[in-house]
Amino acid sequence: MRTVVVGASTGLGRCIGIGLARRGAQVALLARRRELLADAAKEAGSDALAITCDVTDEAACQAAVDRAVGGLGGIDAVVYAAGIGVLSPIEKLDAAAWNRCFATNVTGAATFTAAALPHLRRSRGAVAYLTSTSASVTQPWPGLAAYAASKAALDKMVEAWRAEHADIGFTRVIVGECPGGEGHGVTHFMDDFDQELAAKLIPVWMARGLMASTLLDVEDLVGVIDGVLRAGASASVPSVAVLPRQPRLEI
Repeated sequence: MRTVVVGASTGLGRCIGIGLARRGAQVALLARRRELLADAAKEAGSDALAITCDVTDEAACQAAVDRAVGGLGGIDAVVYAAGIGVLSPIEKLDAAAWNRCFATNVTGAATFTAAALPHLRRSRGAVAYLTSTSASVTQPWPGLAAYAASKAALDKMVEAWRAEHADIGFTRVIVGECPGGEGHGVTHFMDDFDQELAAKLIPVWMARGLMASTLLDVEDLVGVIDGVLRAGASASVPSVAVLPRQPRLEI
C-alpha cells in the first residue's frame, strides 16, 4: 500500500506514518519541518520518503504529490493528519486566528486532496482525514471555537469529496483523547496554548463531559486507520470514531 501521510513530523501523524510502515506500507511522510521529518522517515524504515510540504501553499502540495508519486510509483492511500488549534475565548479570536485554523485544517486538506486525486482515481484508493470529537460527537469545547468550527467544516468537506468522487474512499476518522507516542510522537497540539487559560478550561471540559477521563493508545488508532485504508476498492467507510474506552463501572 503506497501511502502518503500529511503532517507526519510529530504527534499522531508521525505515529501513523511509522505505524503504517511497520505494518507493511510504503510511506511518504510529509510536513513542514525538515529535520523532524527526516528523523521520522529514518524510524519508519529505509524505504520511507521524507518530503517537505506546507499544506497552505498550493504549489507546494502539488510538488509534494509529484515527489511522492515519483518515489512510490503511485498513491493508494492518503492520511491527512495536519491540524492546528487556537485556544481563546471566541470573542477574542481575530481574523488571522480564524484564517490560520481554516487554512491548515480545511483549505489545506482540500488542496492536497485535489493534487492527489488523479493518482487516487487511478488506484481506486482511499483518504482518511483526522477530525475531532468537538466537531460532531460533543458540544463545542469552550476556548476551541475556531478549531471545532474548522473540523466541522472538514467533516462536510469530506462528504463533498465523496459526493463528487464516489469511486474513491473518503473517510473521516474521529479521534478521541490520544496522547500520541514517545519522543516526537507525543502530541504537540496544546504546546502553543496559553497555559494559564488552559488550566482554567480543562476542569470545565471535564465537568461538562467533553474530555474523557481515559486515553486512547496510539497503536490502536493506527490499527483502525490501517484497516480503513485496506478495506478494498468496493468498500466505502464514510466515518469511524476511535475513542478511548471508559473505565469499568462498578455496580
